[in-house]
Amino acid sequence: MNALHLAWFLGSLLIVGLAGYALYLWRQVWARQRAQTQAERERQERIGGDLQILAGSLLEGQLPLIEGAIRIKVLLDNYDSQLSRDQRCEVFHLLFEATAEVPTHAAWKALDKQQRRQHEKRFNELELQHKAAARSAARWLLDEGLEQPRKRA
Repeated sequence: MNALHLAWFLGSLLIVGLAGYALYLWRQVWARQRAQTQAERERQERIGGDLQILAGSLLEGQLPLIEGAIRIKVLLDNYDSQLSRDQRCEVFHLLFEATAEVPTHAAWKALDKQQRRQHEKRFNELELQHKAAARSAARWLLDEGLEQPRKRA
């Protein structure tokens, strides 16, 4: 009987030890989940702030329309895909797609003057055609659109 009690005691001790270790591991999982949730919340706030700055700059004329539309579209995709697909933001997607083939950075600098002028002419045409819609979309984002994700969260 003495050996049976010892085995039962050791088995119980082993179970308690494993349960304690499992609890320790679950606490680590929960802490990581909280940290990931906090990091995602901070990311959303940062992108939302960037979107507000870009939309405001676009409205105030401090940012070229095409550049602003491209930047807003990319950030919207990362901020809230549902908001990005909203019909009122369609102009940002349209301008993004219309300029997708335009080289950037060093490739832009490598273009000859005639090629750059052709792209700039296209930019001007797009701006004339879509300026009112882009400004309206930026105003809607500032007034209503960027508030919706916060309400859902």
